[in-house]
Amino acid sequence: MNPADGPSVGSDPPRREDRGLLTGAATFTADSDAPRLAHLAFVRSRYGHARIKRVETAAAARLDEVHAVFTWADVAASDAPGVLPLASEQLDADVPGHPVLARDRVRYQGQPVAAVVAETPALAADAAAAVAVEYDRLDVVVDPVDATADGAPTVFEGVPDNVAVSGTLGDREATDRAFARADRTVAIDLENNRLIPNAMEPRAALASYEAAEDRLRVEMTSQSPHGHRSDLSTTLGVPERKIRVVAPRVGGGFGHKGHHYPGEAVAAWCARELDRPVKWTATRSENYAAGAHGRDHRTHAELALDENGSIRGLRVETHANVGGYGLGSAPVLPTGYGRLLSGQYRIPAIHCRTHSVFTNTAPVHSYRGAGRPEAVYVVERLVDVAARELDVDPVALRRENQLPPDAFPYETPVGATYDSGDYGTALEEALTEVGYDERRERETKPRADGRYVGVGVACYVESTGLGFESGVVRVHPDGGVTVYAGTHSHGQGHRTTYAQIVAAELGVPYDDIEVVEGDTERVPAGTGTFGSRSTIVGGNAVAESARAVAAKARRIAADRLEADVDDVAFEDGEFHVAGAPDRNLSFATVAEAAYGRGLGETEPGLDETTFYRLDETAYTFGTHAAVVAVDPTTGEVSIERYVAVDDCGPRVNPTIVEGQVHGGVAQGIAQALSEHALYDENGSLLTGSLQDYAVPKAVDLPSIETGSTVTPSPTNRLGVKGIGEAGTIAAPPAVVNAVCDALSPFGVRHLDMPLDAESVWRAVEDVSPPT
Repeated sequence: MNPADGPSVGSDPPRREDRGLLTGAATFTADSDAPRLAHLAFVRSRYGHARIKRVETAAAARLDEVHAVFTWADVAASDAPGVLPLASEQLDADVPGHPVLARDRVRYQGQPVAAVVAETPALAADAAAAVAVEYDRLDVVVDPVDATADGAPTVFEGVPDNVAVSGTLGDREATDRAFARADRTVAIDLENNRLIPNAMEPRAALASYEAAEDRLRVEMTSQSPHGHRSDLSTTLGVPERKIRVVAPRVGGGFGHKGHHYPGEAVAAWCARELDRPVKWTATRSENYAAGAHGRDHRTHAELALDENGSIRGLRVETHANVGGYGLGSAPVLPTGYGRLLSGQYRIPAIHCRTHSVFTNTAPVHSYRGAGRPEAVYVVERLVDVAARELDVDPVALRRENQLPPDAFPYETPVGATYDSGDYGTALEEALTEVGYDERRERETKPRADGRYVGVGVACYVESTGLGFESGVVRVHPDGGVTVYAGTHSHGQGHRTTYAQIVAAELGVPYDDIEVVEGDTERVPAGTGTFGSRSTIVGGNAVAESARAVAAKARRIAADRLEADVDDVAFEDGEFHVAGAPDRNLSFATVAEAAYGRGLGETEPGLDETTFYRLDETAYTFGTHAAVVAVDPTTGEVSIERYVAVDDCGPRVNPTIVEGQVHGGVAQGIAQALSEHALYDENGSLLTGSLQDYAVPKAVDLPSIETGSTVTPSPTNRLGVKGIGEAGTIAAPPAVVNAVCDALSPFGVRHLDMPLDAESVWRAVEDVSPPT
């Protein structure tokens, strides 16, 4: 591409998205308005588990400017199924889907029981408070292991052991043989703490019904507009072609806004019932109580090793909390979790058994990383513990077992095929940057201030590139280009990166390219943005369409230049006859010709659509290293350095990649040190607001140093891999390994996250003085 035309792949122009965000001009769902707009509020269960004996709505319905009060009886009397779809064929149990309003029983605190529509948000909230619900409370279970015990309260009558689905991966017999022959085995029990996503923007929806056209328009906070259209179609009993979903600016997602919830569905149902626009904006506490939570695993893991430190086998059993309902799809396990248990290592035999368990808590589903952080945490903590017990350096043990560059493609014992990698180079770069060897030699005693210093590393892999994606490239007669993508950007910077990709393919000025996402009426189809998939799947989709556009434009240019198409070259946005550079046409001239006359047999127009799907998964990898200082007298942990070296193949926009790493690391550090969603024995959420749930402040986070290696993926022509979740995968084990390293003189072997000051202090108090 001609540099004068602007940035291309590999450069880092400022994000197009930021001007609107920084000036306040960007509009979100909560900013939207409509004539005759009414507002929705919910009556939510106070209890974690109860039968509903009576719902009294008369007093609320009599209040001024209250338009309607609805319960499940009203939904059941309509033509809508009223249930969030559940992929029940993937479960071991026959359980009902999640009703948009509770039928006869609530299974988690915050489950919607009734809906109120009023003239203003305040009136709707007041009316909701006037609805009286009589409950018959039932026994509660909140822990996924406790829920499988004999005599535990039953969440669904048809599932006496509360296990939604169990699964296995790997060869159990081969793994048992590896353990029987091993010189040493190491075991660990750990908890991957429950998290609550905290996007800046809570969930929201504005639904409008056009009675004359029998069409429903839903503007909503969505990571997957086409997916939400499908889900709404199933829940409302309305054909997809009659529903338009529009996702404007979305203030963060993290998986939380990719799921199907009662709130948005009820707003759409009310709009049809009342024939007027209905808006719902969740409060922060509603989001906490009834939005999808993340993680919440209990795991027992064992590692088998030879006397020289070679890993021979890995056994893992995990209980994963599903919550009160499977939220719109089957629970995430075992594939997204178990297939990453080999990590960066050659482990000849692996066996993984997982149990997804119903409890009386908010539904648990995918949160930034979705199974991958949980898997890598198991492996990286287990390797560190093994190194301590074998009295070898944790990095030396990793080097001994790390896959070499010539091992790829590499098929793991749990069904993953790693496409490419140079794990050792990323590891060594991170170690050099953090000064690992010098720190190991120097930081053997407490500092003068009494703090103990530790360094921890985590080597990770991440599977990226799930599903298909659509990409449309449409060239206008003036030479400008509009790109339509089935993904949705809620912080990832697609308007910038997709424009860079298309500019590189077409030689069109970057500023002449517009990117459109988030509207099911303008974009033909799409899967959405989650799972580190947008650039690898969406980027390749728009790149393929751009290549097809360029090929057609070349045929048109050949006709105009009266040359054979094979003799026409396309360089720097210009077509010319090979060997005769003066015989040339600009891309804009060819675009104008494409919509004119005299095209011969060439079809008019200049646009192409691609539905792109990867045949194989691309695996991002890297090494993160953390240096921490721990005060054993207070338990305070401070991160002094954090280094992240990641390999996602060629970086379309390096600054955007770094931003994704920074955000992921911040969330990973938060999981390691502070965030934890807690329920009491009655199923009440104890961390139901920002006052109780410890989201980190800027002062809590270190300056994050980033580095990179570049190993292109052979799975796609761009060679790219996903990067959006790398930080949440690598940061928790890196930080926990560092803290455990600092506390090793006290004999601390393992601490469960979060490693808050009290947990660390108690661990030190419970063990012997430092050696």
